[in-house]
Parts: sequence; C-alpha cells; structure tokens
Amino acid sequence: MAEASAPRSRLIFILPGVVFLVLAILFFVQLTSGRNPAELPSVLLNKPVPVFNLAPLEGLMADGKPVPGFSNESLKGRVTIVNVFASWCAPCRQEHPLLVELAKDPSVRLVGINQKDNPDNARRFLGALGNPYAAVGVDPNGRASIDWGVYGVPETFIVGPDGTIRHKHIGPLTPENLEGFKEKLRQIPRA
Repeated sequence: MAEASAPRSRLIFILPGVVFLVLAILFFVQLTSGRNPAELPSVLLNKPVPVFNLAPLEGLMADGKPVPGFSNESLKGRVTIVNVFASWCAPCRQEHPLLVELAKDPSVRLVGINQKDNPDNARRFLGALGNPYAAVGVDPNGRASIDWGVYGVPETFIVGPDGTIRHKHIGPLTPENLEGFKEKLRQIPRA
C-alpha cells in the first residue's frame, strides 16, 4: 500500500510545477505575439449599429440650445465618432482634450453616450472640460452600452455614413494612439 502512494505523492509535488510552466508559456506567447491587448475583436465590426434611442442629457446646452440625444437612425449620413464616457471615469477626463480636438474636424460628427452617470455630474464634467459632442445620449443603466459591446469606459467607435461600425477603440485615446485612430478615421469613405 505504501508503494502505491509514493507515485501519488510525487504527482502532487510535480503537478503544480507543470501547471505553472504551462501558464507561463501561455503568458509569454501572448506578450510576445505583437498583438495590442487594447484591440479586442468585436463581433459588431462591419455590422449596423445596434437599435437604440437615447434621451438627451437634460439641461445640457450649447450655443443657447439644448444638446439633443440620438438614436441609431441619426448616425446615418456622415462619419460619426461615438464616444462612451462618464464623469466618474478618470481616463475619460484624460482623453477629453483629444476629443475636443477631434470635434473640430468638420468632416466628422462626434457624439457621446453618457454611461451610468449622475446627470448633474455629467453636466459639470462637460461644463468644466468643454463639450465636444454634437449630441449626448444618456444610458442610465448601461443597456445601450452593452448592446454596443462596451467592456468599460471610455470606448470610442467610428461609424460609417451607412450606419455601420467600422472601428472600435477600447480605452482612452492618448497622444500615442491618436494618430492611429485618425488613420482609421481617414480610411472611412465619406458620404
């Protein structure tokens, strides 16, 4: 009986080392693959945007007029950048100046989905940092964001004039990745 338990004892000591070695090899392969972990594949790429209709952020004004909400239908007709943001999101605050710059391009329209946010905080956020959005839709429970395949805020999409999602950027836009994003934007045919 003691002879039968000896191989089991060795297996108990060897098994954790084998599991560790396999995991280490998997991590090494992922790290050296050259794949950008921020570029997760999206099943929605090259498909129509999901059906949604988001109410405006109440009380948000631009040029003396209320900033409208938006729907999937309102994304058709021109290239649109859809940015998912929230006032409680620190990376959203960091990327905001870049969104303000992107909004100056007359060939695109920038709209925002305000996800799971307090309306007063969202208005203060945009009041303090500037409002680059032509429209802001409120997604109080995150349902529309889930339909878009959002993992977390911020995320930014490029929608073609036909209402098709052409690119998804996960995480904040930064000075380092902005030129690549703009290149993706330039590749979208204008209406």
